[in-house]
Amino acid sequence: MKGRDILKGMVGKTDQTAHDTPSISHTHRPTGAVRAMNLSLGKLGEEAAAAKSLRESLASGQKVVEIDPGLVEMSFIRDRIPVENDIELEALKLSIGESGQQVPILVRPHPSKANTYQAAYGHRRLRASLDLAISVKAIVRHLTDEELVLAQGQENGARVDLSYIERALFAYRMQEHGFDRDTIAKALATDKPETSRLLQVAQTIDPEIILAIGPAPRVGRPRWLALAEKLKQDTAVIKARAAVASSTFSAEDTNKRFEKLWKSVEDKALQKDAEETVRTKKGLPIASIARGKKAVKITVTSPDFANYLLAQIADLVIAFETKNAGDSTE
Repeated sequence: MKGRDILKGMVGKTDQTAHDTPSISHTHRPTGAVRAMNLSLGKLGEEAAAAKSLRESLASGQKVVEIDPGLVEMSFIRDRIPVENDIELEALKLSIGESGQQVPILVRPHPSKANTYQAAYGHRRLRASLDLAISVKAIVRHLTDEELVLAQGQENGARVDLSYIERALFAYRMQEHGFDRDTIAKALATDKPETSRLLQVAQTIDPEIILAIGPAPRVGRPRWLALAEKLKQDTAVIKARAAVASSTFSAEDTNKRFEKLWKSVEDKALQKDAEETVRTKKGLPIASIARGKKAVKITVTSPDFANYLLAQIADLVIAFETKNAGDSTE
């Protein structure tokens, strides 16, 4: 028998069996966790596709024009934290000066000012053109406020260009302008739980403190969330503001500013260097006391004081117990 005849016979038997056997439904229903994960992945896939479609529609069929950068305002929602001595901006200016602007920015006609534009993205390229006193290449498109922030967020997200705290501030500013969580999540190409964490950081930490620290690109989500948790205490906020106001704070690199502020709000009792030196009246060190979270360590460096302490230890214990007994009866 030929192979195809054998195959036909197998198919025939399968069909007959299907007719003879009562139909039993075995529909597989995913568990809640799997179903939630599938929905989440599906939604992220849809949002990624929407972002790609938006970028393609902006790039295709749009005429690139040259505009006086002085006629272009920044987006109504800032996504970057301004820094002094922006190395990336200087590098971009050098590149544009030598090879010209390779990628156009996206702008819309200003909603309230005639003959003026508003940038959706490309703010560094806009600033570079302004500093170089040359025209900026741009795509002009009519955009609603929502379309503008979506384009702004997705373009930065595609280049992984914003630091964690800049993303948090961007989310907070969008919320302040009345955008809902769905729009914020789409603009940042993230899910709702991560959007909530971003908003939590920006809502807890005083914006003035954030701006004083700067973008801190090396500081990620765990450190910012931990700082936000610490700054829920009024005493920590006071310490943070004092650190920001110090004369040496602004002179530090943005990442070092975060570290400096972190140390200022850290519990001194938990710091490794929280150590006191015990001295005689003449100022001679005889011991040191290190206070930890669970214990206090006394290190005696003077042999004479060590012998004296050992001789007095029994009397000190008795005095301690007597005092405690007296306190408990009051």
